[in-house]
Amino acid sequence: MSAQENTSHQQSVHQLLTQHLAIWTTAETEKKSGRGRANGNAGSVYGIKKLRELILELAVRGKLVPQDANDEPAGELVKRIEVENGKQLFDLGEEEKPFMLPEGWIHARLGFIFNIVYGKGLSNAELTDEGYDVFGANGIIGKYPKYLYEEPQLLISCRGAYSGKPNISPKNCFVTSNSLVLGNSWKNVNLRFFYHALSIANKEKIVTGSAQPQVTTTNLEPFVIGVPPLAEQHRIVAKVDALMALCDQIENQHLNAAEAHETLVSDLLETLTHSQNAEAFQSHWQRIAQHFDVLFTTEASIDALKQTLLQLAVMGKLVPQDPNDEPAGELLKRIQAEKAKLIAQGKLKKEKPLAPITEDKKPFELPKGWEWVRLNELLSKIGAGSTPLGGKQIYVNEGVPFLRSQNIWDDGLKLDDVAYITHEIHQKMSGTHVCAGDLLFNITGASIGRCAIVPKDFGIGNVSQHVTIIRLLFKDALGFIHLVLISEHVQQAVMDVQVGVSREGLSIGKLGQFMIPIPPLAEQHRVVAKVDELMALCVQLKTRIQQASRQQQLLADALVAQAVDYFD
Repeated sequence: MSAQENTSHQQSVHQLLTQHLAIWTTAETEKKSGRGRANGNAGSVYGIKKLRELILELAVRGKLVPQDANDEPAGELVKRIEVENGKQLFDLGEEEKPFMLPEGWIHARLGFIFNIVYGKGLSNAELTDEGYDVFGANGIIGKYPKYLYEEPQLLISCRGAYSGKPNISPKNCFVTSNSLVLGNSWKNVNLRFFYHALSIANKEKIVTGSAQPQVTTTNLEPFVIGVPPLAEQHRIVAKVDALMALCDQIENQHLNAAEAHETLVSDLLETLTHSQNAEAFQSHWQRIAQHFDVLFTTEASIDALKQTLLQLAVMGKLVPQDPNDEPAGELLKRIQAEKAKLIAQGKLKKEKPLAPITEDKKPFELPKGWEWVRLNELLSKIGAGSTPLGGKQIYVNEGVPFLRSQNIWDDGLKLDDVAYITHEIHQKMSGTHVCAGDLLFNITGASIGRCAIVPKDFGIGNVSQHVTIIRLLFKDALGFIHLVLISEHVQQAVMDVQVGVSREGLSIGKLGQFMIPIPPLAEQHRVVAKVDELMALCVQLKTRIQQASRQQQLLADALVAQAVDYFD
């Protein structure tokens, strides 16, 4: 490559990395669904991740820094490695070479460049609190009184989920048998260049097995890699380090801006729920509405808006009150009368009196005509399901749906992976039958607090011990009670009273004691209708954001592919 070509090449690389920053930073990493709350912006940005991959791809192809005709060719380097390792470099067929190399580079197998050996067996029980670093499959796992290697070593994880991942150990370290050691004197090669090259290596060529992935010397030694002159290796590593630091800076700026945006949205939405009166609420809402298109531009901000709308709904701030509505107290009298009737008929057991809700216990002030009540007072049934004897072994391909926590979502039941049990087992579990109009509430695990309404056309079903059946005495209140149960008011209560050290859990007794705000029935219907309308809008906004994000990801992918083709 001539000096003019080198200059042109470097300008092209610089333009590629700098002129498309909008694509690199707007291609967001897709967020995983959580419990309904905003999950924040932790983690890498998809576009920056692709940019890092592109930098490494250009580096290992000899396209990141200019070649220098004065560099000692890699062929001379190979001769020294032959002497040191006692190996001979065999010519490769053209079909074995993954891509064309610049002048002065050479293709070689890893087994030629390195003496590849397994680390030594060492159990976790042998680890100590003091000593030298012990390297496992994914980094330092403890200490040990002895070390195997005085100098840093290039490693490849060879067992488990991290198989194929490269690492660099520190000085004076012990390497376990979960890693392969790629030994070389390092005077002939730059350790970090090969670390970068292996970071983007085709894992399909070196990792075998899906259930138990592993890397063996048999797979790793024949792997072909491009070897640049040693001087160029050093220049490449320096350039990669500089560009990766730039990527870190860009990503941190982007994430900090996203975090600041999320905090701003959260603070503004909080002013709505803390409004002291209708006038203050309208003032705060108008301020938000004027900047709606700027505030609600991310999935996290839409999730925060949805939670705020639910909280406003259960606080009586989402729709206006109508003085002509029958007060909630009258509805509660009818519910109490129905419960007393069922107890007298022996259809319900008489319960111990619930603790009264005193003024100092009320979470927030309710509008006129609303009432506070404990959840149990509204129910004809509350109880967890059960798992039949035999566990998963008793599941069948067809039969009665057996609903587990993964089937329960705030926006309804998801039955793609529903399990089935036989009708005979279903009948034996008569106490946990699910009925249309039931509320199903997850009480353990990561999905604790999720709640779904069983639709009218559901048919028959049963539930596991991780799910509680909540059955209302008065079905007309179903929609509003569901909103209360998925609102921040109840979700925070779930977090406050859950039990269990190793796993989240909520007792039925605690759940039944939750304080529930009850508006007049007519207002309940208006609230549910308004929430449905606003949630549909939120879904539309979120769909647009997701579509735009996917489009940006596709652009980032296309830009990487185009760049690799352009520089070949």
